[in-house]
Amino acid sequence: MDGKLMIMYVENGVFYLLALIAFGIEAWAFFDCLRHRANAFEAVAKRTKTFWLAMTGVAFAIGALSVFTGVRGGLFGTLGIFGLAAVTAASVYLADVRPAVKDAGRGGSRNTGPYGSW
Repeated sequence: MDGKLMIMYVENGVFYLLALIAFGIEAWAFFDCLRHRANAFEAVAKRTKTFWLAMTGVAFAIGALSVFTGVRGGLFGTLGIFGLAAVTAASVYLADVRPAVKDAGRGGSRNTGPYGSW
């Protein structure tokens, strides 16, 4: 086996693995966004649920294209410029918006100890 060919297979495998990981992050962000109430987004001043559904939905679609087209390259090739933008949008949602919306959705008192509220 030629050395360049072997390096190409390894490189494509690494990029495909990264695309799978990115797709998992994008799917997590999209389906998490679906399950939260719309008023929770506005209560914590994190845009609207529609905005975040659009962002994470497009990220999810780009991630799916990246994974299911394999390592062919092109516009949607594994972690091309669109793939990087998609995983960035999903990561922003998971790191910034999700914790705020999750806390807003709990309701009730936040003064709870290990044995209930006090």
